[in-house]
Amino acid sequence: MSKQTQLALQVQLPDDETFISFRGESHQVLIDTLKDYISANVSNESEDKTIPGYYLFGLSGAGKSHLLHASCSYAAELKLSSVCLSLGEVQQYPVNILDGLEQMDLVCLDDVQLISESTIWQQAVFDLYNRIGEQGKKIIISGDKSIKALNLTLPDLASRLSWGYVEQVKLLSDEEKLLALQFRARQRGLVISYEVAHFLVTRLSRDMNSLTQALETLDQASIREQRKITIPFIKDILL
Repeated sequence: MSKQTQLALQVQLPDDETFISFRGESHQVLIDTLKDYISANVSNESEDKTIPGYYLFGLSGAGKSHLLHASCSYAAELKLSSVCLSLGEVQQYPVNILDGLEQMDLVCLDDVQLISESTIWQQAVFDLYNRIGEQGKKIIISGDKSIKALNLTLPDLASRLSWGYVEQVKLLSDEEKLLALQFRARQRGLVISYEVAHFLVTRLSRDMNSLTQALETLDQASIREQRKITIPFIKDILL
């Protein structure tokens, strides 16, 4: 991997986006499967080191980016190298920015739907996918649709995605979002009541990304104004 590529790929992962903070009983099986995939070793004695990739899909707000960040954090716990890239952001660079990534133990690519009309980028991702498999490394790709619904212009990439593990990330229920929000608050050293969390979930966007951003705004405002996070305080700051 070139020095220029390494500099371009220096992406800071969110500290609070881990498997532990990805709440919801319905997600536990998915988390366990991802952990097994990341931690699985390929025997050095095996002639065929090729292993399949992993495709995650789900609606916006389901937590796909969170899972990719969490996968990299988990890889770090295992002393494995990793990189997580948004395909929407890296398109500002030439496709050779992906060259050499097969040296990483884990590569995560977010938002594959954003290259659905770019055959050049699809070919680059397909080639990277193959190189990673040949090196016995791991790749996780996310998208907002099923593989068929992506309507990729490169059939080879669609075929490769189908060849690996495919899992749907389902949206959390309102109750699960409420509990997740309280958990994220505790990670920040905040205590918000059930009533406050319920107010946030029902009065703001139900998208977890938006709720998490709202929590960050409230955290900063609470520190600045030395006030507890209450429903009247939320109305003053956000509504």
